[in-house]
Amino acid sequence: MSERNVLGGELEPCGTDPLTGFYRDGSCSCGPADVGLHAVCAVMTAEFLAHQRSVGNDLSTPRPEWGFPGLQPGDRWCVVAARWAQAYQDGAVAPVVLAATNQRALEVVPMSWLEEHSVDVPSDPGWLA
Repeated sequence: MSERNVLGGELEPCGTDPLTGFYRDGSCSCGPADVGLHAVCAVMTAEFLAHQRSVGNDLSTPRPEWGFPGLQPGDRWCVVAARWAQAYQDGAVAPVVLAATNQRALEVVPMSWLEEHSVDVPSDPGWLA
């Protein structure tokens, strides 16, 4: 059975450049090994990346030993639901792609918060920098 998104439909891909997801399959799928719940498909902004760095979750610095390229504004990434919620509460939230956000995110994040920051992926992500 395929995983579902927060809208109740089939979970859509989040991003392939860079390749995201706990399983690095481009999807925010959350199997039993994903204890962090990498469920929220977020579009990176400079503000969100700076916030994550300030709370000890550096998503900008490449870590080749982990196959992690480092993220830039405009990249789509499956973020840990609790980290996204923390950014929301701190006023530094990243936009969310609902169709690519795993329904398991709702275990941590209220749907109203996700809806408040939902976006279609922009064709020109320049405004996110």
